[in-house]
Amino acid sequence: MTRRHKQNLARILTAGVLLIGAALTPEEWGLWRLPIFLIPYFVVGWDVLWSAVRNIAHGEVFDENFLMCVATLGALVLGEYAEAVGVMLFYQVGELFQSMAVSKSRRSIAQLMDIRPDTAHVLRNGQEVTVDPEEVRVGETLVVRPGERIALDGVVVEGSSTLDTAALTGESVPREVEEGLEVISGCVNLTGLLHVEVTRPFAQSTVARILELVENASAKKAKAEHFITRFARWYTPAVVLGAVALAVVGGLVTQQWGEWVRRALIFLVISCPCALVISIPMAFFGGIGGASRQGVLVKGGNYLELLANTQTVVFDKTGTLTQGKFAVSGLYPVEAGEEGRLLEWAALAESHSNHPIAQSLRSAWGGDVKAHTVTDVEEIPGRGISAQVDGVSVWAGNARFMEEQRLKPAGNVPVGTVVHVAAAGNYLGYVLIADQVKEHAAHTVAQLKGQGVRTVMLTGDTQAVGEDMARRLGLDEVHAQLLPQDKVERLEGLLERKPPKTALAYVGDGVNDAPVLSRADVGIAMGGMGSDAAIEAADVVLMDDDPAKLLTAMSIARKCRVVVIQNIVFALGVKGLFLAMGAFGVATMWEAVFADVGVAVIAILNASRMLYQKKSA
Repeated sequence: MTRRHKQNLARILTAGVLLIGAALTPEEWGLWRLPIFLIPYFVVGWDVLWSAVRNIAHGEVFDENFLMCVATLGALVLGEYAEAVGVMLFYQVGELFQSMAVSKSRRSIAQLMDIRPDTAHVLRNGQEVTVDPEEVRVGETLVVRPGERIALDGVVVEGSSTLDTAALTGESVPREVEEGLEVISGCVNLTGLLHVEVTRPFAQSTVARILELVENASAKKAKAEHFITRFARWYTPAVVLGAVALAVVGGLVTQQWGEWVRRALIFLVISCPCALVISIPMAFFGGIGGASRQGVLVKGGNYLELLANTQTVVFDKTGTLTQGKFAVSGLYPVEAGEEGRLLEWAALAESHSNHPIAQSLRSAWGGDVKAHTVTDVEEIPGRGISAQVDGVSVWAGNARFMEEQRLKPAGNVPVGTVVHVAAAGNYLGYVLIADQVKEHAAHTVAQLKGQGVRTVMLTGDTQAVGEDMARRLGLDEVHAQLLPQDKVERLEGLLERKPPKTALAYVGDGVNDAPVLSRADVGIAMGGMGSDAAIEAADVVLMDDDPAKLLTAMSIARKCRVVVIQNIVFALGVKGLFLAMGAFGVATMWEAVFADVGVAVIAILNASRMLYQKKSA
């Protein structure tokens, strides 16, 4: 609870205590009771009164603040002091619940993104100088050591290495680079020393553009207006004019002005929208609480509204639909029955490498490297590894590497990362390594499509891998080989194409997804392995990284919408009946109290059902 929420809660509790004390004052005190009740009234309602005055000064007369003021002041005029304070107290409790549900606004996520390097090492006059990246000029040469982040976009002019591009593309497999290849800022150099000639100033670099997208994307998202504010634009002037008309017409016809003014004020007390202004935020608040029990963090009630209307879901691939961890998914030896031997040769050849592919091979093999002699290990960037294993020459790498050894690798290999293996001059076959699809990914996509939701995937991976994944999961559409700015551009197109009055949700987990998460109608992040930037940019967080929790979140959102509609229909129906009774003089202040407070309590009890969501299987 924030400091402001604590202050408001303290104000509500104080007013409640003062109201109880005021209610205990003897009736014989007469008019002296009014100033006693005005103390808790102003303690709890001063901001509502001030907002009404300020809005009137700006020409915004008919809103919920104005109606609250007229209704409660009318109750004071009628001598129903406790009712006036109680109504204002209920209203403020509802406002507190609403504020707590939506106030966890997204902070500036640019500060959390660690892709911006603080310094750059530049060669000037033959000397290496450390400067701010913004001071580096186009054409200068950067020195990038292993473990450092590339500060600016450029071209490798000397050296070879592997780069961790996960922060930008979401791709887990490091990228091999050598002289002549382009590199982008934000990537981490993993192995060799690189000299990079700068091709763009920092302001136009990839990392700078990403930061700008993250900072500005959320400003493009229109804030959903709260229902009661939109409703009050019509409801408030209608009931105020109705009350005025009731007093004037009734007074003119009967000449009993006192009686008709009293009826008009009762009419206003009945019309007070407490049931709506409290129960609707309570329903969303309950939905948020119920979702959190199932491991889904929703950052505001307005996002539940949007989730309930979501008809397009866009997924990232790596870490979202897949585990982001590479593993051996297939062994294809030339000779049948040699799968174990094929994997052993590959794992031993890669035994001294920290590359994710090497780690997946060793993990799949599970043997003891120390029981073998591995020498003369040579890693050829962009090709593979050669080594002497127990005195036998072994090669493990891509098809081009095999061809350079005058061997003919297998063709028509499946989509994925393929490691060809040869030993003692003979081609032995290949190992297929692929990112593993999450357990519930296909089920989630199938369920969404069964509900009429369009499913799309945006990925930084290759076109072949992206299309293969889309086919395996049954996705409707896929766009591959995308950098963060490309993802935003694609998302903009999808937003334009979505059906009217529906929402688009984006599900991702990496820093590279932060701009898209901010731009989507609803940004959904994986909370377990997701980056801090993605989690802060998102509106909804799936805490255990299970894509099936998206179905849970959407189900809760739709139930919440049903409860809200029930409360609206119930509150307006009952109030409509009692407004008619008040106009004809049938309803007394007691009926007005029921129509106001009683309906509010019933609506709140209905809304509280959202707090108790059954655990998903």
